[in-house]
Amino acid sequence: MNEKIVVAVDAMGGDNAPEVEVEGAVAAARRWGIPIVLVGDQSRLEGILSWHDTTGLDIAVRHAGEIVGMHDSPSDAVRKKKDSSIRVGFDLLRRGDVHAVVSAGNSGATMALGMFLLKRIPGIDRPAIATILPNKKSQTVVLDGGANVDCKPFHLAQFGTMGAVYAKFMLGKDHPRVGVLSNGEEESKGNELAREAHKLLKQSRLNYIGFVEGRDIFAGDVDVVVCDGFVGNVVLKVSEGLSEAIGDMLSAEIKRRFFAKLGFLLARPAFRAFKKKVDYAEYGGAPLLGIQGTGMICHGGSNARAIMNAIHMARESVSQRINDRLIAQLGLEASETCEGIIENGAC
Repeated sequence: MNEKIVVAVDAMGGDNAPEVEVEGAVAAARRWGIPIVLVGDQSRLEGILSWHDTTGLDIAVRHAGEIVGMHDSPSDAVRKKKDSSIRVGFDLLRRGDVHAVVSAGNSGATMALGMFLLKRIPGIDRPAIATILPNKKSQTVVLDGGANVDCKPFHLAQFGTMGAVYAKFMLGKDHPRVGVLSNGEEESKGNELAREAHKLLKQSRLNYIGFVEGRDIFAGDVDVVVCDGFVGNVVLKVSEGLSEAIGDMLSAEIKRRFFAKLGFLLARPAFRAFKKKVDYAEYGGAPLLGIQGTGMICHGGSNARAIMNAIHMARESVSQRINDRLIAQLGLEASETCEGIIENGAC
């Protein structure tokens, strides 16, 4: 893609909006030269932009008079708030004025508006949030990260296809290993959803390795882990909580002991590298896969660095033509999995 890739940022979504969105956008524009459209209260955004040196940066503001709050229902976001910052952002994408949308706002509303305005990719019944988690060797893609609480087996099979395409072209996995999250690796394990999804994925063209357990996510021996959105969101929140707890406990122990303080001074570079690896801000956001456009969902508490990296990830997703590659992969998968999917009424 030779043309410049323009990214719209929902500047009013998130716990710390709009200051961190503006700061992150300025940082992304300065570091990578990404053209950005900030969507939200124009006067407020222009006031915050004046705090920053934007000389030579391609940053525009598009006014939106409403905000979708974290407690608003997705249906209200679609039906009632037609001038919200996230809706205006997706409208810009639908019209071709921008190439991607980044939001740290209400994830349910973001998904609903993405589906409503952009529609789903043919062959995908449920878009999914693909969460990137660090492992001992690189990264693991876990999906769904919370978009779909109740799933059918063919949904998980589709998640596997979407995750494999993303892992290959965004994370550099040549032949991504795909697994179904379960309570054991034996085929007798798992609930009905996991077992039926296992059968479908065994028939697919993916590099499917079978059931995997929660600990395997971080071991580095599986690249894509599929599960329903309820389980996936629990995995994400537990991972975030564990990372924060380990950091706090280490800090407390270091402060408590004199020799530990000396050891920390020597090991400070290693601690910094570890903190960077487990910090969600380094990954920016989670792509919303399965819609006809590029959407990036960020943590509600995202800081400016997370917004900056999410903008970069969004630009790279467009550059790598993730949706085109997904459509091509679905065409290959159809001959292998469609018979099983027809039985579930989705093909």
